[in-house]
Amino acid sequence: MPEALGPSEAVLAAAVARRHLIDGESKVDLATSLGISRFKVARLLEAARESGMVRIEIVSPLGIDTDRSAALREALGLEHCVVVPGSGPQANPGVSAAAAALLSEVVSDRDVLGLPWSRSVSRMVDALETLPVIPVVQLSGAMVTPEEDSSSVDVVRRAARIAGGGRHVFYSPLLLDDAASAEVMRRQPPVREALDRVDDVTLAVIGLGAWTAGTSTIHDVLSAKERTAVTRSGAVGEAAGVFFDADGEIVDTPLTARIVGLTGPQLQGIRHVIGIAHGDDKVEAIAAAVRGELIDSLVTTADTADALLDTAE
Repeated sequence: MPEALGPSEAVLAAAVARRHLIDGESKVDLATSLGISRFKVARLLEAARESGMVRIEIVSPLGIDTDRSAALREALGLEHCVVVPGSGPQANPGVSAAAAALLSEVVSDRDVLGLPWSRSVSRMVDALETLPVIPVVQLSGAMVTPEEDSSSVDVVRRAARIAGGGRHVFYSPLLLDDAASAEVMRRQPPVREALDRVDDVTLAVIGLGAWTAGTSTIHDVLSAKERTAVTRSGAVGEAAGVFFDADGEIVDTPLTARIVGLTGPQLQGIRHVIGIAHGDDKVEAIAAAVRGELIDSLVTTADTADALLDTAE
């Protein structure tokens, strides 16, 4: 049972708690001011808490589920994890805002930022407000889809305008018709010069796609025969055109030689990769990317976090 406080001690305990917890006055200063020992100050603070006079409430920041974020970060061994409430497309604005805030928090003026083409990365850049003065490097060619009106060049340019540290861009589709055409494209001086800067990237933000309809822009533009060939190679997901299997290992698919962008080893060599992904269809791909250490941090939604926690257990 907590110690009962008499009326005078209750008044004193309330004053001590208010001045220490709200006003930030130290225990030593309180003891001197009130003419009591600092041990009595500590006892009064403890009595105020045990009696219910002081109640501590931890309130999550608006738009972030801190409990799920901490649980998922620990379960998956991530550097950072931000979980936002909600699910489905209606959660996209919250995910984009959280990803932009995380990027702004972890980036330093010593970083080189890499951004590929991705719907989620494009939305994240739209929500981005501040960056230090750093260069921004394009990590992949562009996928042109009817529902999107921006390219990887646009994404990098928008981020570079915020950062003010220069940009390295190139004009190329992400996926070409054949390996020979992709090789010719990679040899073009502007493309080669930009891709040469990928090795300088220290921090990247990528979207994760599962190898299923509607969750990967590459998957949705291919023929059924091409999709099946990628599946047979063992791929369960892709990030910026880099394919990986259920263990997160990079896999060489029939499309790999047709991709213009960073390579699997280059993705693995980036010091810190933030992944943005959510949805039931992406749970396996997210888990695989974490398993293979392709991403170091994750921004996702509550329902996806719960599914990932179940998978981890």
